[in-house]
Amino acid sequence: MSSTIEALRKIAEKLYSDLAKEKIPSLELPSRTKSNIVFDEGYGVWKYGKQRVTRSAVSLSGAYMLLRTVYTADFIRQMIEQKKTSTLREMYYISEGWGPAKFDSQDESDKLAEDLEIMTKKLREDFKLRPEEDGARVIGDIVIEETTRKGEKRKIHCQDDVGDTGYGIPYNVEREKLRFVKTNADKVIAVETGGMFDRLVENRFDEKSNSILVHLKGQPARSTRRFIKRMNEEL
Repeated sequence: MSSTIEALRKIAEKLYSDLAKEKIPSLELPSRTKSNIVFDEGYGVWKYGKQRVTRSAVSLSGAYMLLRTVYTADFIRQMIEQKKTSTLREMYYISEGWGPAKFDSQDESDKLAEDLEIMTKKLREDFKLRPEEDGARVIGDIVIEETTRKGEKRKIHCQDDVGDTGYGIPYNVEREKLRFVKTNADKVIAVETGGMFDRLVENRFDEKSNSILVHLKGQPARSTRRFIKRMNEEL
């Protein structure tokens, strides 16, 4: 059993344990308020603090939320066991068949997926869930080793082995999926707009400036932010 499935199973076991003890089922997770965000200087990232909130079946709305939590955890379990992926939007539509556990909006299902990440200390990529939007594009002197859907390792040079559109960042950029092999570039330049990115590519700016260009596509997706963070830490 994967560690992700085991972490999800513990959530269901907690609820069943409460019922067996004739207690009101409840789950505890970190508060997601601004006052509970602290900066970890060691890792250079923002993290949740020690404040906790409890979700319980003491109210009807709370009971429905716990029901949705269990249904969502089981949906994720199926995705992992079947080695399939799903989008966040698809999960929302699939919930239409969950009866009283269906979500009222996609925003609600997205937030619950984030809550499960926090409770299990796993990533959305571990859940086989991905956003609808495509990842950004990269072009520059860097060799990436990517694991294909067939499980094969493939090395890609992001200048020599790609077209003018560059290398498309996948939704999962963790080490089991993607590895940085080598680079001779000395800088990474993040470009917000597609027009500017295309102009820089046309002018071969990545070659002339010895840089890696990353197109952010406006507000960058999480996979793009993670990709840039990994380059900063590992190269």
